[in-house]
Amino acid sequence: MIPEETAGPYPGDGSNSNSNGVVNVLSLSGIVRSDIRSSIAGASGVASGVPLTMTLQLQNTSSSCTALSGYAVYLWHCNAAGLYSLYSTAIINENYLRGVQVTDSSGRVSFTTIVPGCYSGRMPHIHFEIYRSLASASSASNKIKTSQLTFPLAMCNSVYALSAYSGSASNLAAISYATDNVFSDGYSLQMASVSGDVSNGYTASLAVGITP
Repeated sequence: MIPEETAGPYPGDGSNSNSNGVVNVLSLSGIVRSDIRSSIAGASGVASGVPLTMTLQLQNTSSSCTALSGYAVYLWHCNAAGLYSLYSTAIINENYLRGVQVTDSSGRVSFTTIVPGCYSGRMPHIHFEIYRSLASASSASNKIKTSQLTFPLAMCNSVYALSAYSGSASNLAAISYATDNVFSDGYSLQMASVSGDVSNGYTASLAVGITP
């Protein structure tokens, strides 16, 4: 079973606020989408960075890991500079790198995004929440699981050598999985399988076991 983890301070799921009030990107028209690199609902920003196709496969751990279809997954992460849309001052009016997808008959969802940067104090990661249906994916109060995933260091080191990810290399060098406040108790079930390269982008996948 995928470990339960904190949603962190920047979930945008109706559970907390920014300086403009309660933040709930789940209520925005257009939030159900596979490509999450651009903002929606009147915001026009686009997150630049190394392309990443992120696929999650939901499995029922109480039923021989059978596929869970029709579930909704809300996924979000920081940009190449380590900033979160809706919260970080420079991009508080943007909502990119956030989106919802519904699992298909194989239990899969796929997002087109960018490799997230590494900000001070955390290993590179992506957040996600799971809901039983798209209809219930309207507020954090309905979520049934919250977790995070991470990536192989070889990929991170290659990406963070690029100027677009300024600061990520030094931030990564200053931390480890052993000192990270989320992954220090283990991360084997949260490590994505990755293929690709900096020039062509990366494809990543993770099997996510839950008990519905």
